[in-house]
Amino acid sequence: MPPTLASLVQHSALKLTVRAGADRLDTPVRWAHASELADPVPYMEGGELLLVTATNLDAENPEIMRRYVRRLAGAGVVGLGFAVGVTYDDVPQPLVDAAEEAGLPLLEVPRRTPFLAIAKAVSSEIAADQYRAVTAGFEAQRELTRAALAGDGPAELLTRLAAHVDGWAALYDASGAVVAAAPEWASRRAARLTPDVERLRERPAPASVVVGDTDDRVELQSLGTGRRVRGALAVGTGAALGTAERYAVHSAVALLTLTTARSRSLQGAEQRLGAAVLRMLLAGQPDHARGVAGDLYGGLLDAPFRLLIAEAVEPSTTAQLTEAMETAAARSGEALLLVPEGERLVVLAADGGAAVAACAAYAEAQESAPPREPSAEGGEVVVGLSAPAGPIAVSAAYKQAEQALSVARRRGRTLVEHEELAAGSVLPLLADDAVRAFADGMLRALYEHDSKGRGDLVASLRAWLSHHGQWDAAAADLGVHRHTLRYRMRRVEEILGRSLDDADVRMELWLALKVASPPTAP
Repeated sequence: MPPTLASLVQHSALKLTVRAGADRLDTPVRWAHASELADPVPYMEGGELLLVTATNLDAENPEIMRRYVRRLAGAGVVGLGFAVGVTYDDVPQPLVDAAEEAGLPLLEVPRRTPFLAIAKAVSSEIAADQYRAVTAGFEAQRELTRAALAGDGPAELLTRLAAHVDGWAALYDASGAVVAAAPEWASRRAARLTPDVERLRERPAPASVVVGDTDDRVELQSLGTGRRVRGALAVGTGAALGTAERYAVHSAVALLTLTTARSRSLQGAEQRLGAAVLRMLLAGQPDHARGVAGDLYGGLLDAPFRLLIAEAVEPSTTAQLTEAMETAAARSGEALLLVPEGERLVVLAADGGAAVAACAAYAEAQESAPPREPSAEGGEVVVGLSAPAGPIAVSAAYKQAEQALSVARRRGRTLVEHEELAAGSVLPLLADDAVRAFADGMLRALYEHDSKGRGDLVASLRAWLSHHGQWDAAAADLGVHRHTLRYRMRRVEEILGRSLDDADVRMELWLALKVASPPTAP
């Protein structure tokens, strides 16, 4: 505790007597200062005990004393020490009345107590308080360090920090989600601050901000050693942090930042291990891959998983997707294998797990976002997702993901699952200008023939193909005789120079009829 007027009054060597403001003696004293100026206010900072002998004051003038005391109180002076036996033998009553009226504590200083002794007493108590704060801060630092090294995650560190600040503490990940909080009830309070954490992320680390409402005062501190924020620490208290509490908070920030940096280093090693596992799986060596995967990725290979390939125009978008999937996997305790490949990201994630769901949510958010400036690549990020697979089918899953990625690019989609392609029609895959141009060119002569009123070859060809070359059924569908239909099919062969007996020709014509754009009437 810093020195207070009460502690000075209780100081046996000073022999101070309270003459006014006895109910305000618990006010902290920042310094003791002697001044005989009629108006010392311009030289005050607030929090001082002002010591006077009234050499230049008419202390027996009530109006002068009221103005003088009001000025001192308004400047933040916490008390007035009046030395008796120098200019006045006793404290003048007008000064006592003015002090009572303004609520300013007034202490009588006996002649045998020099002002220097009071200043030394204040200085000693301030030094002792600072020493106690530093000692408590170092003790908090040791406790927090032990908690951080215990290997039990951030929960124990937050518990000890909350105890040291007599409040609560919470840790957020890079996305602004609450990772841990202490005590447990603080998680609900911390969740309400997610928008503030998100705004803090936009500022280069280290950064801090104070927020609060009627419940408490909350200090948010960013975590990270570079410009990119890796997380945030929230500390909620009933009042501003003292010196010892601030030592504890700064220690926690340093320890959590180091833990985050260490996690990133470990993550780099994990990615290299994951790349080796992926190479073995693609090479058809699942047993060797399992041996290398160990406990880190072994669980992922024991259940169906999805292979995902993401490709981004800007590397930052890949990083954002990575962060979203990592965060989701960490919260659910899932194993996640990520292998960056230049501007590509290859991922093995549990089928139906949180990481795959986070990828889908990220893609949905990107597709619903306002359109960006068009680019040569056609979008920020595209993702291809394989069907569920196991260790022996990773090579096939990789091809599926690449195929889905290719379709996503052509369709202008963010995410395409291979199962969509297998379950749907092949026709949407042909929605390409080059394919349409081929189809239009293939059927142009037939359309030109029909436009001159010399028959309905296109409709006849469509009916014949749809009935698998069955003359009677196709003719009945067209409402013509089967001999008429045979004549029309011979004309189709003559005009196109292709034989309808060739299955490839029939397939190409059928797809052309599905894709081509009929010419509009002039």
